[in-house]
Amino acid sequence: MALKESVLDLLQNKLIPVFKNTTVKKVGIALATFFLVTVILSLNFLPNRLNLKPGDVAPKTIKAPRSIEFEDKLKTQALKRQAANSVGKVHDEDPDAYAATIADIDTAFNKIKSIQAQTNADLNTKVERLRTELGLDLSPAVYKALISSNPAVLQALHEKVKGIVNKAMEVGISEENLAAAKSRLNSEEIEPLKISAEQKSFLISLINNYLRPNFIYNEEATKAKIEAAVEAVTPVRVTVKQGEKIIGEGEIVTQDHIAKLEALGVLKDRAPFKSVVGIAILVILSLIMVMVFLYHYRRNIYRNEGYLLLLGLIVIVSLILAKIIIAIEITSNIAALLGYMVPFAAAVMLIAILLDTKLALLINAIMAVMLGIITGNQLNFAVVSLFTGMAGVFSVSKLSQRSDLVKAGLVYISATHFIGIIAVELITKGETASALLVFFSAIAFGLINGIFSSVLTIGMLPFLESAFGITSAVKLLELANPSQPLLKRLLLEAPGTYHHSIVVGNLAEAAADAVGGESLLVRVGAYYHDIGKLRRPYFFIENQLSCENPHDKIAPSLSTLIITSHTKDGVEMAREHKLPQPVIDIIEQHHGTSIVSYFFNRALENDKNESVSEEDFRYEGPKPQTKEAALVMMADSVEAAVRALQKPTPGRIEGLVRRIIKDKLHDGQLDECDLTFKDLDVIANTFVRVLSGIFHARVEYPETVIKEIERRKARDAGLRK
Repeated sequence: MALKESVLDLLQNKLIPVFKNTTVKKVGIALATFFLVTVILSLNFLPNRLNLKPGDVAPKTIKAPRSIEFEDKLKTQALKRQAANSVGKVHDEDPDAYAATIADIDTAFNKIKSIQAQTNADLNTKVERLRTELGLDLSPAVYKALISSNPAVLQALHEKVKGIVNKAMEVGISEENLAAAKSRLNSEEIEPLKISAEQKSFLISLINNYLRPNFIYNEEATKAKIEAAVEAVTPVRVTVKQGEKIIGEGEIVTQDHIAKLEALGVLKDRAPFKSVVGIAILVILSLIMVMVFLYHYRRNIYRNEGYLLLLGLIVIVSLILAKIIIAIEITSNIAALLGYMVPFAAAVMLIAILLDTKLALLINAIMAVMLGIITGNQLNFAVVSLFTGMAGVFSVSKLSQRSDLVKAGLVYISATHFIGIIAVELITKGETASALLVFFSAIAFGLINGIFSSVLTIGMLPFLESAFGITSAVKLLELANPSQPLLKRLLLEAPGTYHHSIVVGNLAEAAADAVGGESLLVRVGAYYHDIGKLRRPYFFIENQLSCENPHDKIAPSLSTLIITSHTKDGVEMAREHKLPQPVIDIIEQHHGTSIVSYFFNRALENDKNESVSEEDFRYEGPKPQTKEAALVMMADSVEAAVRALQKPTPGRIEGLVRRIIKDKLHDGQLDECDLTFKDLDVIANTFVRVLSGIFHARVEYPETVIKEIERRKARDAGLRK
């Protein structure tokens, strides 16, 4: 029991809070995205990949799915080895070698002459001394013959051996051929001499002991020469044409076959570990770039783990779809072009609509690189995908109506795909009939891609909006449609409020464009900001068609309660109809904590004891938290005030607009939004410009002019008959 309680305590107090931590969630999303993307890029989805090696029998006929040119590394290496082996060793001449050899020979003959000249020693003693002095491995008979030799004979032998050495060293003796040189001199130069056997033995011993190489091996120079020879080798380039037969069924696989199949990417990777590591590094780099971008430029997305999860999900699903498309088995010519069918444009359009346009451009570049990897490092697919994705992002960056999504796919994406494919195919294809077939097939794939991307975007958008609670421009466009149930009710049950909301929408949208707010959200928020008035529409002056006002019969405090409750009622109705949270926020905040001044002043007039509290006549709030809610608040107040203005000249309109904005500012209603004083001045100018166009002066036509116009209309109608 105690163990169970300790485990539960550990879960509740330690583990569960850790997993609720935002940072832990972000790290988990990043790790999951890294793992899944790496696995998707590394897995082999291609069923036609073979596991062949030299000597195997080909199980089927294999043709090249595309044209390539590659380096045959094995043949290139063989040529390099041949070039390296053909390079001889580099030797440096030793100028002292000849002199040293001759000096040793001279010393030997001088010792013989010196011992011969010793008169105080007998023959045996001289022989023993000569053996000790020379240190040569000669028989006693040779030493006796040398001691007994005539000086002239010795001199002749001396000159002869020096001539032999000089001749050999002029040719050159290296360390490697020293033994061969000695053997050649002994057999070819000394043996043919017509001298005694003892004298031959002596000369052979001198050559064997004193001959040295006069060319020394230079290792560094030799290496440099070999490297130069290897570098001079031209790599062996092999060209394979699309549709060319690589190997036929039943044929024996050779190394040449293996080289072509590996270059085409139809063989299983024999060393996948390196590829997986490379892909993992690329994915890590991509994740780092995205997170750094979000941290510096889109902090709201960086802080929201839901947005990060959405981003990772879109990328992962897109990569899986790309793998499936590439794995489709069609004819070899068509299969080589399936990369043009991958609808990555849909992914980046979804990111642009749901999250951010600049983030979509970054993801587009990363996914284009990934498409290149999926298609076997083919640059043409990556290039076309890059430009197509950019066109998709730009086409949805400023949505003004739902048909823009269809236009993005059918026009912008298809056109960009069409032009991009033409460019890369003209670069890579020839003029043959098969090349033309591939060319037009690629164009067809590009057009289909545009339609496919548009359909995917439109189909996935509602699900992603709902799942992640995101209000996209498309959703706002739907809500702005007058056929929406709440707007239709507003038009029928509270027409004054409806038309007021339309004008407020125009005012607030124009101001949002001027100060950099979300103009579409402002317009939709303005349309719905007063839907709470549907509960009691006749209590609001703009919906009172008769002269009777129900507020005249009730206390100011009750009137205030009815008036201020329309924000709370509006929030309830918005939630019932599942309106997006940003729109609900505008409904709730569009009056802030403003005072209902009309009824507050009436209460003061009725209560002579001055026991009226100002707080009882204020809206519950909260104050506007965003720029968009503040714009709707000011547009709402300004429109109502200007509509009640007598003779609304431009000057009077501007004075009223600036006074209302100033009152909102002094009342603290704009304290919690991010509008600046400069923004307020721009907003005031925008309101004045729009309202002056709405409430401009009209010319009164005299009755005679009206009758003349009607007479002419009647005459024209009679002539048409």
